[in-house]
Amino acid sequence: MAKIFICDDEIEILTYLDKLLRASSHQVETFSRGADLLARLESGEIPGCDVILQDVRMPDLDGLRILKQLRKLYPGVPVVIMTAHGGIDDAVHAIKLGAYDYITKPFPKEKLLGMLERLLDHSRLAAENRQLREELHRGSGSSNAIIFRSAAFREVYDLTLQVAESDANILVMGESGTGKELIASALHHNSPRRGKPFVSLNCAALSDTLLESQLFGHVRGAFTGAVINQKGLLEEADGGTLFLDEIGDVSPAIQAKLLRVTQEKDFIVLGSTRTRKVDVRFVAATNKDLMSEVQAGRFREDLYYRLNVISITLPPLRERREDIEPLARHFLDISTRRMRKEVRDIDGAALQVLLQYDWPGNVRELENVIERAVILARGTTLTAALLPLGTRREPAAAAGSGTLIALDEVERRHIVSVLKETDFNKSRSAEILGISRKTLDRKISEFKLGGNRTP
Repeated sequence: MAKIFICDDEIEILTYLDKLLRASSHQVETFSRGADLLARLESGEIPGCDVILQDVRMPDLDGLRILKQLRKLYPGVPVVIMTAHGGIDDAVHAIKLGAYDYITKPFPKEKLLGMLERLLDHSRLAAENRQLREELHRGSGSSNAIIFRSAAFREVYDLTLQVAESDANILVMGESGTGKELIASALHHNSPRRGKPFVSLNCAALSDTLLESQLFGHVRGAFTGAVINQKGLLEEADGGTLFLDEIGDVSPAIQAKLLRVTQEKDFIVLGSTRTRKVDVRFVAATNKDLMSEVQAGRFREDLYYRLNVISITLPPLRERREDIEPLARHFLDISTRRMRKEVRDIDGAALQVLLQYDWPGNVRELENVIERAVILARGTTLTAALLPLGTRREPAAAAGSGTLIALDEVERRHIVSVLKETDFNKSRSAEILGISRKTLDRKISEFKLGGNRTP
């Protein structure tokens, strides 16, 4: 149910719209003179108004003047311009001035009700996103927003806020690109350690020597190239939180040293013999099944239980499809502001492509797809033609085809598609897929893929 203002000098139109919209459970107020509506706007008496239907031609006041005043006083209230067939130029001008859309008289009730339904859905979605951003900012002070509508991710978010106040180590699990670092950041910024550093390290991106040096620091001469003393991230995070992404890729030697830190709260700098105390809360993340890694002897069981005091599992994007549209619109907003482009919407066909795709790269892949589409866009709306081929389902997996394929095959096909699109540039492909270069190399080997370029 919405509160709708209608301004039109034709009493028959006002009566028809009032009856039609009230029958759809909306609250309606009508104005037969533009001056009456403008006086109401200038008085500040429109709290809770969701939509204004405004005739573009009024005998006492120009509808465009009313629109300009409305955009100045209430920029968040959408306006739909009503016009006769001969007033299309005025309607186009109104769109340029900030009207949401226009509709020509006489209009079928299905067309008007359909437009209002889309407008109100869009407004509700924008309000939810603003609320979620404000909620996160109040709790964490972070500039990163956690955007969702699904019940599945609401459970994750509520659990995150619940356990943030504790000092227990947290293991965040989920596929690559599901937002594990955002959850780690929210854990820190909603904890008593919020005033101390939040330090992040991708363990899969470094060799053992570099990873050990990054974590524990080194003294001059500890290894070739160590020409100065270097403080490690453990010391940098003292008093705060250390986020270890891709913890499942850490070697047994580094695992042993991490175990000591989690147990004894101390460590030895590389090349030194002196023990240093540290107070750090660990948040670790992985896209692997760590218990299977433990059973296979690739991950220490004692370290697993030290890190996994509390676990948070993030659902993949394909299991929370309600979040695809709000996330896509969020990334559209970010990309257009960063690139200073006037792309304001995503059309229905493009949304269907986004909603039907299984997103093996999850949220990070969606962000890359939207950013690419904004770069290529020439108009004000993202269309399906702007989306890369990789965002369309393979025919065998299409809805209604009667054929199902394994998730591994979906992932393999998508990786092949991205590799081909980048001319087998592995670094760029890993970025688009939202995984590390090391993980991509492993997938290429696992799926027996190859290519000409390997930068």
